[in-house]
Amino acid sequence: MLGIGQDHELPATEQLPVELARVHADFHTCHSASLAVRLPRLIRAGHALGSEAEGDHLNLLGQSYLLATRMLVKLDEQQLGWMAADRARQVAEAAGHPLAVAEAARNLAVLARRAGWEDQALSITLNAADDPALRASRSGAAERGLLIQSAAYSAARGGDREGMRELTDEAAAIAASLGGTTVLHDHGGGFSPATVQLHRISAEFSTGAPSAALAAARALPPQSLPSVERRARYYTDVAAALALRGHRDECVRSLLAAEHQAPQETHSRPAVKSLISGLLMSGRATPELRALAARAGALP
Repeated sequence: MLGIGQDHELPATEQLPVELARVHADFHTCHSASLAVRLPRLIRAGHALGSEAEGDHLNLLGQSYLLATRMLVKLDEQQLGWMAADRARQVAEAAGHPLAVAEAARNLAVLARRAGWEDQALSITLNAADDPALRASRSGAAERGLLIQSAAYSAARGGDREGMRELTDEAAAIAASLGGTTVLHDHGGGFSPATVQLHRISAEFSTGAPSAALAAARALPPQSLPSVERRARYYTDVAAALALRGHRDECVRSLLAAEHQAPQETHSRPAVKSLISGLLMSGRATPELRALAARAGALP
């Protein structure tokens, strides 16, 4: 994923922007197998430019590392994730690209939160959100909203339900003020009222409030989300809340919906495999559940 030790032929310099668009499309559509080939090749091509890597090409390398970080977080590869996030930060600072610097900070905060450092994660995101450069454009405002909702999730993981809701409401207000989905290339996705509501589902669940998470889900039509990747996340988050409430059959249906949206992602994410394994071990295993577990490689 970090472009180390691969023998694939590198794309020509003039093709790099096209390749970046393709890896973003692979991420959006959860084509993990294609992404696993294209993204390391793109990173190697960026480094191969050497002293030519400046301006747009340097920004392209930074975006590649940002996307690599997001994928490594999904795969629970923490050590490699830290490496990718730090490289993204270094490249973004060298390129002088404030949105990429902010997104690198957001990814570092995610990794800090995964390590159990909720206070540090909260500080990283809120400090990054205070950058005046993010107040100069629509995309900057959207990146600021992403940082604030990430801070809300850190508050949730730290047990601060009131702080989580206050920060989530602030992110929602930013999204509403933008009046629609704002696409952020450095993030590889969009920021909108719908994506903030998706975040709210996860955040409520993380505070130990599955009923509130499911209420947030009922208020969000999944078709309003901007990508296959976001819709798959919706169904897996709903499944986790349903499992905690003891609604096994509904949980399995939600996992099957996630698989229908994004089979490669559903089968590869450790968190989803763990949820499936937990269902197998904790109660009646229906044919649908066992078949799903077999497809995801989650059978005991």
